[in-house]
Amino acid sequence: MISDLYSGPILDAAAGIPPARRLDAPDASAKKVSRVCGSEVEVDVRMENDVVADFGMTARACALGQAAASLVAQNIVGAAAKDLLVLRDEMRAMLKEGGPPPSGARWRDLAALEPVRDYPQRHASTLLVFEAVTDCLAQLGFVR
Repeated sequence: MISDLYSGPILDAAAGIPPARRLDAPDASAKKVSRVCGSEVEVDVRMENDVVADFGMTARACALGQAAASLVAQNIVGAAAKDLLVLRDEMRAMLKEGGPPPSGARWRDLAALEPVRDYPQRHASTLLVFEAVTDCLAQLGFVR
């Protein structure tokens, strides 16, 4: 049911999105746009070795894109590049293959997005932030 998409945890996450902030000197930046709905997320990352040291983001997205972006922004600093690549794969699998929500304490709140799996037209906006972060990691040589 569509009301599952706009449940309390999803709306709370969307409402709790950190204020838009861009980094002055990011190591990498990426922008992703959903062709389906026009939602867009732009991210900046600064890395120390293979760990996110700082993160900036602007999100002009639907509630689902904002919820995902919010949860990532609140938890990404301190995450290792390899763990973020796993996270992107876990989110894709959860939405597109019926897999479990992402594992680990840092990302457990992303389970709130599990109902999105039943609405394929909403997958793209939900995955924007994960794809943007992965694009940044690829620019920095963490994706082979």
